Amino acid sequence: MTIPKTLQAVLWSKATSKLDIEADKNYIIHQVLSCGTWEHLKWLFKLYGYNEVKKTFINHPSKSYTPKSFNLFKNIILEVEPQNLDEKKYVKTFPRIVG
Repeated sequence: MTIPKTLQAVLWSKATSKLDIEADKNYIIHQVLSCGTWEHLKWLFKLYGYNEVKKTFINHPSKSYTPKSFNLFKNIILEVEPQNLDEKKYVKTFPRIVG
């Protein structure tokens, strides 16, 4: 299966034609979860399945989520037990701009 070109905006670090579904699985899953639309999410779950997405989310953290998106996927979509995850490994932080 190939990655649709419509995902290029979400998978911006590499051309979708150069991504490998297995070798780049962690990157693809986290980028689509943190930046994708509902259509992208449907594609992701169809490709990898719910259990594989959840396993990757838990076992291969990526600092690519906002606090709100992290909580959405952890608590509602993937239903992960809160004690199993360290939020610091998932939530990206930006310096506060005071001006």
